[in-house]
Amino acid sequence: MTFLLRTHSCGELSQSEVGKSVKLCGWVNTRRDHGGVIFIDLRDRYGMTQVVFDANASESRFDSNLSHRLRNEFVIQVEGVVRDRPEGMENASRSTGKIEVLVQDLVILSESKTPPFMVDDEAVTETLRLKYRYLDLRRPSLQRHLKIRHELMQITRDVLNENQFLEIETPILYKSTPEGARDFIVPSRLNPGEFYALPQSPQTLKQLLMVAGMDRYYQIARCFRDEDLRAERQPEFSQIDIEASFIKEEFIFDLMEKMMARIWKEVHGVEVSTPFPRLSYQEAMERYGSDKPDTRFELEIESFSSIFENSEFQVFKNAVSKTDQGYLGSISGICVRDRASSFSRKDLDQLTQTVTTHGAKGLLWIKVQEGVELQSPAAKFFSDAEKKALLKQFNLKPNDLVLIVADSKSKTVYQSLGALRLEVARKLNLIPKEGEGPLHFLWVCDFPLLEYDDKDGRYYAAHHPFTLAHEDDLELLKAGKDLNQIRAKAYDLVLNGVELGGGSLRIYQEEIQAAMFKALGMSLEQAKEQFGFFLEGLSYGTPPHGGIALGLDRLAALVCGVGPIRDVMAFPKTQKGQCLMSGTPSKVAAEQLAELGLSVSRRKT
Repeated sequence: MTFLLRTHSCGELSQSEVGKSVKLCGWVNTRRDHGGVIFIDLRDRYGMTQVVFDANASESRFDSNLSHRLRNEFVIQVEGVVRDRPEGMENASRSTGKIEVLVQDLVILSESKTPPFMVDDEAVTETLRLKYRYLDLRRPSLQRHLKIRHELMQITRDVLNENQFLEIETPILYKSTPEGARDFIVPSRLNPGEFYALPQSPQTLKQLLMVAGMDRYYQIARCFRDEDLRAERQPEFSQIDIEASFIKEEFIFDLMEKMMARIWKEVHGVEVSTPFPRLSYQEAMERYGSDKPDTRFELEIESFSSIFENSEFQVFKNAVSKTDQGYLGSISGICVRDRASSFSRKDLDQLTQTVTTHGAKGLLWIKVQEGVELQSPAAKFFSDAEKKALLKQFNLKPNDLVLIVADSKSKTVYQSLGALRLEVARKLNLIPKEGEGPLHFLWVCDFPLLEYDDKDGRYYAAHHPFTLAHEDDLELLKAGKDLNQIRAKAYDLVLNGVELGGGSLRIYQEEIQAAMFKALGMSLEQAKEQFGFFLEGLSYGTPPHGGIALGLDRLAALVCGVGPIRDVMAFPKTQKGQCLMSGTPSKVAAEQLAELGLSVSRRKT
């Protein structure tokens, strides 16, 4: 194209262009002066090409003094002839490594100050990288990440468009609604004393689109939550937001499985096996101690309650009691096969700290020694029958290690063992590095509809107050009985122990919605106060509907094989919610505050 300054990118030349005249543009990555002959690695987002400046070469038209001025990160245009590199000087690690360009003409398009760090220096602190993010983004790895992010967004759109979904944008300036996290609020100049909120998600709007008859909606939505940050959280993030009418969960499962398979196939050439396995929430907690289990390694949780239900060991005795419905409380643990010798007393103390951090009162360890003897601080409290049953039921061998947690609250046992399981796996190097190893997708289904808060003495919606209860449990909800036993038509998609996203089928009948509000301890007046416009919309004929929201940033990080989602975002913020590059957040002029009718008081820390 004649209107471009270049004929080729820095990543596309090969031996098929040898002898041709080309124009390249890019950044000076490195400069090497070999006694009057200067070699430059010229870089753009497509790759790197070696260009050669030889003032003595025939047809050279550039000023040799100009070539000597070149430094790292100068932006230049070169015109020259493609030639083979000398034998033995090829660079096999580079797609352009068999050729170079002998420069005939040079234009310096833009000069650069000495950069605060070299673009290819991996030892630079993250603080410095974020301050000069525009330089950091010149790194080939980050450019690759953003390219992959773009590709998976396009694949997402392709899959949804093929399934008759409409991409519909929803407002950024919207109403504050109780979603769990704090809202970012925006004052309205035209409506003094009133505020917009930045949406935590388009939840109510996408449901109202179903009321409006849009039938199938999606959006790659920007979402905002004012919450404490860590590696996988940002105050603003993107989610793949999906809602559809007249469906069952199987529609969502099938759609997401097709999407994941397409993404990994088209980005990495990897075949993803479908359908994905499914676990109920209860099974996931009992086997893995997590509602987002990492199933790439074993170490499943085992129940020891039947062995120690009548134990004289006080810790066990106080933990469980047997009823017609099963055990109240739990004695459970993990069997670590043939690795007891890998755990010192210091290691076991650290594992104890892991479970106590997650609510357990302590950790009991048992090492199986030669002669099938049990070494444990509590071994003297075990009867011979308990020891025999333990060895037989779990087929324990010498050098096996058993780690047990007991508590009258089963949830405490499962959560602490879930954290312990991951800690043991990390110590034994059972967890593949980011971007390596198998892909273990699975669905976790049948979450609790409600969660009881001991502190507040009331139930809260585990997902949100418009989540539909399991059809087998609807009568319990309507009757207000056994609320802790009601399952939701909710589901999460998990990959390698990371929650990619979650969704549910929604309540669409007024009778069920009223029962849900009652279970939450909300009167109809309170519900209307919080969700009035939304409930009004649902009263005009609502179709059965449901959906899912996937964290785009987290998905991109997994596809790219990196850890923090900051590595797949162009301009992320720090854990304090700051943009070091722009100095955001920042103060605003007093005149702006006055126009909004606001004043600022400093909060005491």
